[in-house]
Formats: sequence, C-alpha cells, structure tokens
Amino acid sequence: MGQIVSLASLTSAKSTEDMRKALEGGGCASSSCGSSDGPSDMAPEIWDKIKDHPCYSEEAHHYFARMHVAVAPACNIQCNYCNRKYDCANESRPGVVSEKLTPEDAARKVITVANEVPQLSVLGIAGPGDACYDWKKTKATFYSIAKEIPDIKLCLSTNGLALPDHVDEIADMNIDHVTITINMVDPQVGVGIYPWIFYQHKRWTGLDASKILHERQMLGLEMLTSRGILTKINSVMIPGVNDHHLPEVNKVVKAKGAFLHNIMPLISDPAHGTHYGLTGQRGPTAAELKTLQDQLSDGTKLMRHCRQCRADAVGLLGEDRGQEFNMVHVPETVTYDPSKREAYREIVAKERGEHVASKEAAKAELRTMSADAKVLVAVATKGGGRINQHFGHAKEFQVYEVGAFGITFVGHRKVESQYCEGGWGEDAALDGVISTLEGIDVVLCSKIGDCPKDQLTAAGIVATDDYAHEWIEAGLTAWFAAAHGDVALRA
Repeated sequence: MGQIVSLASLTSAKSTEDMRKALEGGGCASSSCGSSDGPSDMAPEIWDKIKDHPCYSEEAHHYFARMHVAVAPACNIQCNYCNRKYDCANESRPGVVSEKLTPEDAARKVITVANEVPQLSVLGIAGPGDACYDWKKTKATFYSIAKEIPDIKLCLSTNGLALPDHVDEIADMNIDHVTITINMVDPQVGVGIYPWIFYQHKRWTGLDASKILHERQMLGLEMLTSRGILTKINSVMIPGVNDHHLPEVNKVVKAKGAFLHNIMPLISDPAHGTHYGLTGQRGPTAAELKTLQDQLSDGTKLMRHCRQCRADAVGLLGEDRGQEFNMVHVPETVTYDPSKREAYREIVAKERGEHVASKEAAKAELRTMSADAKVLVAVATKGGGRINQHFGHAKEFQVYEVGAFGITFVGHRKVESQYCEGGWGEDAALDGVISTLEGIDVVLCSKIGDCPKDQLTAAGIVATDDYAHEWIEAGLTAWFAAAHGDVALRA
C-alpha cells in the first residue's frame, strides 16, 4: 500500500520541521465536487485557477480550506429561504454568522487563520448580505488582505442584482472566481421565490422584481464570462417551485459561459424562521437531488460537494472551525508567517501525485470488470482523500457511485448527531445515522463496532473497516472487485 501520511496530523503540527518529520515518518491517523476534472481535461490556465480551490475542484476539496469573512451585511433582495437573523454555532447555512466584521477586523482574522490553518487557499465574501451590494466593505477587505497574503485566491458570492456595476473592479482586483445564485430564468417562477428586490432606490415586488433580477443576473454573467472570470452558479432546488425549471436554468447559464453549476437542496427548518420554513415548504430528498443532478450531468460541470457554508465558515469543506477564530481569540496585532502554508503545499504536492496515480489505477481496474452492478457507497473521511474516519465519529459521509463504468462522486450526507460521543454509542443517534444513509448500499470507514455493523446489516447496508486508511478510490475499487469482480477478467 505504501507510505500513509495523515494530513490531519500534519496540519496540526506546530512547525514546518514537525510537518516534514511527519511526512518522512509516515504513520496513520490515531483515531479511527465541483468539477472532478483534472489537468488533462481542461486548458492549463483554467486548471491553474481551480486546482487549489475547494469549491471549484472536487479533487481540491480533500486538501484545501476556504474562509469566509462576514463584512457585507446589507442585502438588496429578500428570498423566501433566507433569514439572516438566525444563528446557531452548529448550523451550516448560507447567510448565517456569529459576528459581523469591519474590513480591518477581517484582515486581522484572515492573517490569524492563515498562520494557524495551513490548508487555507481561498478567501471568500458571501455576505451575510450581498457582497456586491455592500461593495465598499467588500472592496476594502479584499485590497487589504491581498496586500498581506498575495497568493490567496479571492472569490465572492452574489445574488447578481448589483453585480454588473462592479465587474470592471472585480476584474481589476484579480478576483477570478465569482458565484451567482440563480434560481430561475423565467421571471414567473421567480415570483414564488423573491418577495421583493431593492433597485435604483426603489423597492420592487412581484413580476417586475423578478424581471429586473433576471435581466441583471444574465448581464452580470455575460460580463464576467467576457473577462475570463470563472463563474459558478448556485441554484436552490425548491420542490414544486423551481425543481422542474432548473434544467432550463442549467441550459441557459451553460450557454452564457458558466463554468460550474451547483444545485443545492432547500433548507427549510421552521426553527430558522424563513418564509418557506414557516409555511411548510419541504426540501428535496437526497434521491430527488441526485436524480436532478444526473439529469444535468451530460456535458455540464456540476458541483456535488457543496456544504452550503455559513458566511463566516473556516476550514475544509465539511468542517467549520469558525468558532475557534471569533474576534475575542484574534490578537490585536498579528504578522503573517507564510512558512506553514508553504510547507503544507509541499506535502500536498506529493500526496496529490500519489492520489492521482491511485485514481488512475482504480479506474483501469474497474474497466476490466464485466459486472452490471451499480452501487452507492458512503465513505467516512476526515479529509486527505482517504478512508480515515471512525463510523461513530463521522459528522458526514461522502457518497460515491461505483460500477464498471468508474467512480462518480455523488455528494454528501450530513449526520445530525454522531453515534459515538464520549466513547459511548447512542441507539437513537444510530437510528438517525441509518436514516441518513437511506439508499446507500455500502459504508467504508476506518473502524466500526459489531453493534452498529449488525444494525446496518439489518437495514440492508454493508459496513466494513477492511479498507481503513486506503485512498478512497482504491478502497471503493477493492470492495467492488471483491463483491462483483470477475476474477478471470481481472487476472
């Protein structure tokens, strides 16, 4: 299997030398989706832009972290799925923040995080309002941070209404990643999503509001594309409102040059106080979301690894360390030290090379198989592209579809409550995990006890820790070969 390096332990190292020793010594962890295209699938200049961006590259999200700074609280539209007043430290949802920052506070916070989180590669502004509407704060923040950390990628998220007013400045500031939330290209559909917008010093409602928003979103997308700025489109899937319409949204934004399309499930918990939550509008099931994504997968780059991050998220996708870096923990004076990030990138370069080789080997082996089976496999992982998480500690599972056709990343399933907390297994929590895994055929993890394994088996789910600490693709292929492989074909 070769040397195994735990990126989790490497990133917690206190010094560059500690990281290098960990790399040389190997060892396993002690506890136990954007575009998945690689450099051969796109122009070198495009690959260079996305290869370290966890939101634009499914492969990069195993290794690199994002940080959002909440400097833009003002917003110019109201969405029926949004309530920015709600905040829970454990809630992962766009628009949610625990504290709003000034551009000066944001600069100190980003430098502090960069010194402590070597995976950090991207700084984004995603609200909690709209980054383009609150443009002065967004611009000041990006300028100050780019001056201190020139290699950090800058990106912003916007509803698109004010976007056309700032595209020239976005291009001048080398912001080469922009996300626009586009939920409709038919204004009549938008009437059920947007109660009002604020444009040209006036509040607009109904069909007029939707028409203006649609026109501005299309203009902004065209302007970004013409300047070579990569644009990701976020669309919220709202059953009975726009789910039937999203294929048309996909068709239109793809034709206008969008690089990536991310279909996100509606979050409509009544506790959040949103219009949809309070009126009983349901979100899509995992199966409904996958069906729609599969429908759009022909010729479209889809992001399937989105975590619908808070506007103050910090860390790898699937984790949020934002509470560790509240302003009470940020020094008044801080100086950027690039050494830890530089050392981490050296380590990741080696890891990624091994990972790519493992993926290619897995792909080649699967092609030799004649099995018609197609299975959904949930993987417990802490990052680094390996099967390296204890089943009972998993906060989410990454889901892959596996067959002789290859391996496709499908998405993730969040776990509301971990099965093992404090070393004890909770039956109610296990029931919740099993419910989360509905439709899954197999679970791969680094360790699992007999009791949860038996209950998963009773629910029709195979669970195994036989492939602990393997590369994910290698473990998926090995399991599939053992279960469905033709020995003669694989010989």
